[in-house]
Amino acid sequence: MSIEHKEIAAIREDYAKSSLSENEVLGNPIDQFKKWFSEAMVSEVTEPTAMVVSSASVDGKPSSRVVLMKDIKTDGISFFTNYNSRKGQEIVANPFVSVLFFWPELQRQVRMEAEVEKLAPEESDEYFSSRPRGSQIGAIASPQSAIINNREELEHRVAEVSAEVGEGEIQRPNFWGGFLLKPYRMEFWQGRSSRLHDRIVYKQEDGSWSINRIAP
Repeated sequence: MSIEHKEIAAIREDYAKSSLSENEVLGNPIDQFKKWFSEAMVSEVTEPTAMVVSSASVDGKPSSRVVLMKDIKTDGISFFTNYNSRKGQEIVANPFVSVLFFWPELQRQVRMEAEVEKLAPEESDEYFSSRPRGSQIGAIASPQSAIINNREELEHRVAEVSAEVGEGEIQRPNFWGGFLLKPYRMEFWQGRSSRLHDRIVYKQEDGSWSINRIAP
């Protein structure tokens, strides 16, 4: 069988914007991630907080989606979701995920393999209260990942929740909150010419981080 769409196979870009050495990265991968994230912000990367989070069911079937990172902590990163969503249920049942950031403007990727735990309710309350009112109502109204009949059903539910809460303060529902992703392996990928990319991997071993270059 031959390649059916040779015009797709021919798409390529040579990467030559930067380089990355194991001798120049910081000793802690979260610090290195902060450095790269700051550079992504300065470079006006489109959606720098967007990350692909891949979870898996208890029988090992993976699923992926794009979510937005909301904080960088000393031991990991966090995001918020409906705990009853597919990703929420999978994470609770199997608390390990892989994460991918891709910043094409910088020709960079960051990969994480992480253990996950729920954030404290107080932190989820704080973030929920900072969200736009429409997003708060939407979080309550939408049975995320559940089958619904049509768009009108969702819009009707939004109208119902809006009427229920009125003009008062909206409380965070207990089925919605944050997850903390605590990486035990991180890879920093810098695109290089001729596909000889730089790949620097951190791996947590006995409470400390090893740093190694791996082949592209």
